[in-house]
Amino acid sequence: MLYNLALMKKKTYKIATLGCRTNQYESQAYRDGLKELGYLEVGEKEIADISIINTCTVTQSADQRSRTQIRQFAKQNSDGKLFVTGCFAESGKKEIEAIEGVTKVVPNQEKDNLLAYAFPGIENLPEFSIERFSAHTRAFVKIQDGCNSYCSYCIIPFVRGRSRSKSVPAIVKEIRALIANGYKEIVLTGINIGDFDGGDGNTRLSDLVKIVDNIEGLKRLRISSIDPDEVDDDLLDAVVNGKTTSPSMHIVLQAGSNAILKRMNRKYTKQEFFKAVDRLKRASSDFTFTTDVIVGFPGETDRDFQDTLDVIEEVKFAKVHMFPYSVRPKTRASRFTDPVPKNVINLRREKVLRLSEQVAFELRDEYIGRKMQVLLESPQGNAFSGHTDNFLEVIVKGEKLRSNTLVDVDLIENSPEGLLGELV
Repeated sequence: MLYNLALMKKKTYKIATLGCRTNQYESQAYRDGLKELGYLEVGEKEIADISIINTCTVTQSADQRSRTQIRQFAKQNSDGKLFVTGCFAESGKKEIEAIEGVTKVVPNQEKDNLLAYAFPGIENLPEFSIERFSAHTRAFVKIQDGCNSYCSYCIIPFVRGRSRSKSVPAIVKEIRALIANGYKEIVLTGINIGDFDGGDGNTRLSDLVKIVDNIEGLKRLRISSIDPDEVDDDLLDAVVNGKTTSPSMHIVLQAGSNAILKRMNRKYTKQEFFKAVDRLKRASSDFTFTTDVIVGFPGETDRDFQDTLDVIEEVKFAKVHMFPYSVRPKTRASRFTDPVPKNVINLRREKVLRLSEQVAFELRDEYIGRKMQVLLESPQGNAFSGHTDNFLEVIVKGEKLRSNTLVDVDLIENSPEGLLGELV
């Protein structure tokens, strides 16, 4: 290599990541690359030679958090280099460039080349991929970027661009490296992974799942997020009949009302959502689901909102990610003239949160008395929290427990924080 690791040994960096798992993956790629260059990571409040902020713009609050993070880093690191990338870097480029201390705004389409801007003239820079996932026991692997859907509320196609997929050999190489570094669980992630085509138009997501499922050493495989109309026969077969595929899936709902789904420009109906859930549940009775829900979309009536609550109650999601509607510029919904009042959005938000906690508790109740395997993740005092293969949170007490280990437990009790398990 042409760079001198000895000269760079004492250089430091820090990274702030906002938003989605795709951003988390990309930040990890920067982290791995900088470590390979001899840089040492420091905390967000410390001074660093190179700082990177990977921003989000999915909501107004995400914009504000991105602005705050950029200003803090610019003030803390006036003598270092500050690179801003991510989705807010696209929508707020001029605003960010006006902030004193920002070295460069790197567009999403050029994220892979950020280190080239940081180290001009250096050849053979580290590859934009990951070998570990800091502070996580499951590793997210980005297989796709961009989106072609143009849902009426969503700015992501404008800031991420059209859908494009990573090649299968590159994905397999990355996953093998992660397994070699001790990771047992892999999550295939992207902006809209249902569009995955292997970069050549010939490989579907179901094909990739079957390929990854056969990688030696892998213990668990998950799909991060998918629309219900994309759960076809081939994907169902790949997930249900795989050796390592987990009986859990994040299927995006957004709304339980067909009228609102149509206004959102979603490509499915409530009935198609139920069909996808029912097919997976029939194939495996232990199959569980997580989802996304938007409350307060323009024109959402009390009846529309009740339809969403009804779906949550019927499916009994293990987890619901809830987002109050936020106006995004350039989107079709930003021109709608029937907004839901803020106080109504807040009330609906609280109802979704309460119901989601209730149904998740009821779901976990069904597993008391079962013996299941748990991947330990985070220490919780004298215990560890982790998840079963179907994504039920479990708190396990015991001595000499270690993160990133699979243990068999008896599920003995339920609690608001998760199931309580005893080592078998």
